[in-house]
Amino acid sequence: MTAVRQITKDNAYDAVSPDDFEAMMNTERYNRRSSAFDKIISATHDHFWDPMDKRYIDYSEPFDIENEMLIDPQLVPELRLACFEALPEKEKIRFVNETARWMMSAILHGEQGALNLSASLCHILLDPGAQEYAANQAREEARHVTAFAKYVQARFGKPLPCGETLAGLLSEMVNAKEVYKKIVGMQLLVEGLAMGTFATFFNTARDPLLVKLCQLAMTDEAFHHKFGKIWADRTIPKLAQDERDIIEDWAASVFQTLLFNLVNPEQKKLIYADFGLDWREVQAQMLEAVTDDERREGMKDAANIFRVLIKTLLKAGIITERTKAFYAVYVDMDELKNEDDRMVGDDIAEQGIDFLKTVNFAKKNPMASVAAD
Repeated sequence: MTAVRQITKDNAYDAVSPDDFEAMMNTERYNRRSSAFDKIISATHDHFWDPMDKRYIDYSEPFDIENEMLIDPQLVPELRLACFEALPEKEKIRFVNETARWMMSAILHGEQGALNLSASLCHILLDPGAQEYAANQAREEARHVTAFAKYVQARFGKPLPCGETLAGLLSEMVNAKEVYKKIVGMQLLVEGLAMGTFATFFNTARDPLLVKLCQLAMTDEAFHHKFGKIWADRTIPKLAQDERDIIEDWAASVFQTLLFNLVNPEQKKLIYADFGLDWREVQAQMLEAVTDDERREGMKDAANIFRVLIKTLLKAGIITERTKAFYAVYVDMDELKNEDDRMVGDDIAEQGIDFLKTVNFAKKNPMASVAAD
């Protein structure tokens, strides 16, 4: 059996096999707690929210799903294709909303993956501080699973199955024994993907309930992303060249898989069939309609999910001259490099935290809400 190469450069990320519980009971371990995560652990109470409490979010808020589009139709490129232009207007609305259902289902599956991955980190991280952070994140991902499951139930009844590409990536990350795959894959790439997606919905969704849900989720995701950034800051500069190459190449392969397969028509064949369309026909028309030039133009938008991913990897030091040309096909790398470190959605998350502080303060101090009235 080949030994797992952890590529660990900081004691805060030391790891053991998930079945080595004896290592967790080593008496020396308890006094070696890193302070690297103290700030994001102590901030947990600032962004607490309960998806079951209407003071935070009310899932009974109505929406006319039969006559109104939940999301901006600009997010649904199929509407430009000949096979969709022929659909009656009511069917176009239904298709946009089924696409929203597919997107929300993918987010729900992603949150489940993040929950399982965070829990798996608790089994392998030796540092008590890192372990406490991972446990906190598992709790927060659990509320995301509840929150998005309730949204899907309220608007659609039940979620759609996970697309093969996303399901495969999530399974690889959750089951990986290497800490770098879990952190680069989930904390940087998938969390970056989530921040870009949530920012887009916050700014463009037509369902106020979805807008509120995305902002609440972002208050947590911003901190999850910071955990990955701490890993990058403490790990990447200390890597030997061959170690950097391993991490950089793996990140590039994950990005490539997401770019070319995440929104590939084959992933949505279940939806197309419901509209009497063959996914191969849709794919053929899509290849003609959506060019590389259009992809590049789309990636000029700060909230474009793939631009967010490239910026995440670049700022983490995981893109070097070796792989820069691959990403430069789609974005201006010098422009990205000169941008500040703030990520898309940080401002939205901060506004959400201000709202949560108000609600949480009122809960702790009932007379404060009485006085406000």
